[in-house]
Amino acid sequence: MEQSLLAASSGINANQTWLDAIGNNIANSNTTSYKQEEVGFSDLLAEQLTPAAAPTATNGGLNPASVGAGVQVGTVVEDQTQGSIQQTNVPTDLAIQGGGYLVASQGGQVFYTRDGQLSVDATGQLTAPNGALIQGWEASSSGAINTNAPLTNLTIPTAATLPATATSAITLGGNLPAGGTSPVSFTYNAYDSLGDPVPVTVTFTPSTTTPDTWTMQATVPSSSGTPTNLFSTAPTVTFSSSGTLKSISGVTANSNGSYTVPVTTMPGAPYQFATGATLSIDFPAPSSSQAVTQDAGSQSVQGTSQNGSAAGTLESYSIGGNGIITGSFSNGQTQSIGQIALATFPNAQGLLSTGNLMYQVSANSGQPNVTTPGSGKAGTLIGGALEASNVNLSAQLTDLIVAQEAYQANSKVITTSDTAIQSLLQVP
Repeated sequence: MEQSLLAASSGINANQTWLDAIGNNIANSNTTSYKQEEVGFSDLLAEQLTPAAAPTATNGGLNPASVGAGVQVGTVVEDQTQGSIQQTNVPTDLAIQGGGYLVASQGGQVFYTRDGQLSVDATGQLTAPNGALIQGWEASSSGAINTNAPLTNLTIPTAATLPATATSAITLGGNLPAGGTSPVSFTYNAYDSLGDPVPVTVTFTPSTTTPDTWTMQATVPSSSGTPTNLFSTAPTVTFSSSGTLKSISGVTANSNGSYTVPVTTMPGAPYQFATGATLSIDFPAPSSSQAVTQDAGSQSVQGTSQNGSAAGTLESYSIGGNGIITGSFSNGQTQSIGQIALATFPNAQGLLSTGNLMYQVSANSGQPNVTTPGSGKAGTLIGGALEASNVNLSAQLTDLIVAQEAYQANSKVITTSDTAIQSLLQVP
């Protein structure tokens, strides 16, 4: 009788733990990145009633006879399967598509989490929901990221600015009208070292004696009122009979067929260019879709791009799949701000849960491998999204019924055993 009471009691305790886990799973069915807990049972050491006997010449063999002593909770593990990805369009929200964990620092301790509900605090630090500081690599002032450097707190500098960049190349594209007799010109803004616009007017004048030939001059306004020519000798631009660029006087084609035509006079006052600065007018390769052509179509030649910019302030940012935080600035430029790190473990189920969806290394998790998103099994990041809980509610409700029935059945064993004991006590 005593053994049945002990076995039933162990069953109640084990199923109570299962009910606890089910209740916790159901409670966290809408918790971001929550991993459902799974309880595994194992039996207790059985009491051997009779030993096994080997077969003999006159008797058959006998199997051992034993009665179990009950049940115990063998394991409580987290189901590491991926939760569904839900778009939020919040720029600081992150979903991890893969097996990686965000690295966070709080109170001098290192934690790991898959909860991507991040935010930016008053000082610009990227933080987890519990205030832990997200770790990664910050970019240099030029936007370079050294992932071999130690991890550091990531900061989004909301007041960040990009300095002005002087234009060193203006690229052309479009069409010059074949057989044209009038000059063709357009004005395109470059930038000096202070970020002030420099209106560059490029003029193509058709030759009156040589077909398919144009002279090119570029000018900028000057403080004297007379435009400054950027070419001391105007280059001659020649096209083939098929309308493709054939040659430009004074320069040799680049290896891909494009031309870089350096100006011979840098813009002076009121513009500011550093000593030794250069400027060029670039023609794309004749075989490219952006090439300057000459055909019977209308005039469309223009500046298509330049590599300078005014100073800019940070307006927004986004997080890419590789964890790189890219800032978008008011001058139209983008630059890397930093890169988020991910950690993987030999045995992620061995991590120690500390609450708030935070984990720490345990004796059986193995040491973290800190890497960049997109490397190995770390997975990639999805910005503006969150990983949902992987709790299967229908399965949990089914388990709830099974656990309740098992709990009640074990209670019934105790009641029955107690009745039997009371019957024995009443025997005269």
